[in-house]
Amino acid sequence: MKIAILGAGSMGSLFGGFLAEAGEEVWLVDVWREHVEAINNRGLILVSQGKEKNIKIRAVTDPVLVGEAELVLVFVKSYSTEEALRNGLPTIGKNTMVLTLQNGVGNAEKIAEIVGREKVLAGSTAFGANVLEPGRISYAGSGDTYLGELDGKITDRLNLIAQVFERAGLRPVVTDNVMGVLWTKLLANVGINALTALLKVRNGQLLEIGPAEVLMEKAVLEALKVAEAKGIRLVVSDPLGYVKEVARATANNISSMRQDVERLRPTEIDVINGTIVREGKVLGIPTPYNESLMLLIKALEKTYL
Repeated sequence: MKIAILGAGSMGSLFGGFLAEAGEEVWLVDVWREHVEAINNRGLILVSQGKEKNIKIRAVTDPVLVGEAELVLVFVKSYSTEEALRNGLPTIGKNTMVLTLQNGVGNAEKIAEIVGREKVLAGSTAFGANVLEPGRISYAGSGDTYLGELDGKITDRLNLIAQVFERAGLRPVVTDNVMGVLWTKLLANVGINALTALLKVRNGQLLEIGPAEVLMEKAVLEALKVAEAKGIRLVVSDPLGYVKEVARATANNISSMRQDVERLRPTEIDVINGTIVREGKVLGIPTPYNESLMLLIKALEKTYL
């Protein structure tokens, strides 16, 4: 399958590497020129448990060079979704499938406005990765990759993508409740990302710091109230336990939000804790812990200058 990946940061590169190793025709598309050049010059270097693997894969800054793809994976930061999709339109043809595996909720709707709802699928993954330097990433843990149609149907194209992901070792799970999946993943991001960025710790350390674990619990319980009020059918029976298990499973991972803060980049706080704050206001549900985390991250971003 010809696959274009819009956004070749840590996760885009990781998925691209796995898919390329499985024999798919993969193109990484990213504006980070140094990263693209490093991959083209020496391959994508994947570091896992102290061992390095070199993967040959195509990388470009200009999506016109890719041409139409059968599948487009969207891995850009949520605030870059519209821009990336408009720039990436040369990769999207009449029959192209567009799958978002981004953090937060609302990305599928943004993509649908540009390419048409009929092309869009959504999902979530528990894989983790960190960028070490241009062309070199660290594989920081794995988990299931949920895939679903926006209308909940189980379709042939959904199963086709799952087969491709299965060959690549990406642990696909086809679901008829992708919104429940996205909100379940959102709970984990709500509890982990902002705190790790503010405290400058790895995911697992949140469970070793008593006050941090309490803050995690408070933020997640607020988010859970919002999800329940919206009628979201979560895919776990113990949401708080799930969030802590994610922290344990990705104990050595440096969260994407911490990476953003350390690189003085904008964060995705608006589509994570910010989503809980906005939805809470609409529903009349107080969300003081999420609002505090959101404001602290926004204040931290203001210090970049």
